[in-house]
Amino acid sequence: MRLLHPIILICLLTSALPARAVGTRVKDLVMISGARDNQLAGYGLVVGLVGDGDKNPVYTIQSIANALQRFGISVPASALQSKNVAAVMVTADIPAFLKPGARLDVHVSSIGDAKSLQGGVLLQTPLIGADNKVYAVAQGALALGGYTAGTGGGGGASVQKNHPTVAQIIGGALVEKEIPATIVHDNSLELLLREPDFTSAARLAAAVNEKFTNSSQALDATTVRVKIPEELLGSPIDFIAQLEAVELTPDTPARIIINERTGTIVANSRIKISSCAVSHGNLTINIASTLDVSQPSAFSKQGSTVVTPRTETTVTESKAAVVTLPELPTVEKVASSLNALGVTPRDIMAIFQAMKQAGALQAELIIR
Repeated sequence: MRLLHPIILICLLTSALPARAVGTRVKDLVMISGARDNQLAGYGLVVGLVGDGDKNPVYTIQSIANALQRFGISVPASALQSKNVAAVMVTADIPAFLKPGARLDVHVSSIGDAKSLQGGVLLQTPLIGADNKVYAVAQGALALGGYTAGTGGGGGASVQKNHPTVAQIIGGALVEKEIPATIVHDNSLELLLREPDFTSAARLAAAVNEKFTNSSQALDATTVRVKIPEELLGSPIDFIAQLEAVELTPDTPARIIINERTGTIVANSRIKISSCAVSHGNLTINIASTLDVSQPSAFSKQGSTVVTPRTETTVTESKAAVVTLPELPTVEKVASSLNALGVTPRDIMAIFQAMKQAGALQAELIIR
């Protein structure tokens, strides 16, 4: 007897093993209270634009004059032009515990009427927090995800890709000051679920208690308080590392997301449909307008040429039969039953909405 190929043999052996349920790490489900990001923003100037800058707004001209004043050059604002300069807003998120000298990615957005930021360089821009204190300083060459080309205007063609007035600088900001953060209160931590849910909070507390006996308690749908064991009070970071490695299976509510603008439908595995009957037909209305010309006969001395509009309206309604749907307990059966009806994604949206109103759809319906 010929031997099986080693790869085939391995596949047969592994398929015979029982499947192991893989949970989700606590690290991927929660954030620790106090270890949050903070938003920074600043106003600055982008220079080096090839005639694509602002068209001499007052604030840009004044900003250029102020920037030159810092370098000891006094020039009246009325003598300046801003066609190679753009006023921008610079934004960034600074994580907790980030030390001075670390770098941040920043986003740069034009606030004037500049056509493009392509090829520009951001001048040194302080980034302040909500308390009006400077926590980082940004500067550097911009990287755009798009471009614009062409003259535009009457008789001119132009091409634009993405948004040329928005750019970013990877690692373009230096942290100057650390934002203080406290995560341990009374020898305890608070874990905040990113998706609040009472069942998930209870499961999280139970999973932590299996690892650290009687150490956690669910306070609400978002918060789970965990007490640091006495033997780890001197090393809370080690305790957090062990805590984040705990695995559990979070609960997910039945939910359908509908985006009418893009025709996208996303449903999770928990949706169910009770027994119902569905009939869906398409109604199409076509309206065509044409212009007819009425003119007198040749060599006629009377009458004039007249343009008369003519409109034709056609209504087409396709036949639709009532289709009985049994109880559908899984998303796979729901998808196959709707596909069997031969309906389009937008028709499925209308059917889901009607099912929800009829009480047959056992899921939360969210329309974007």
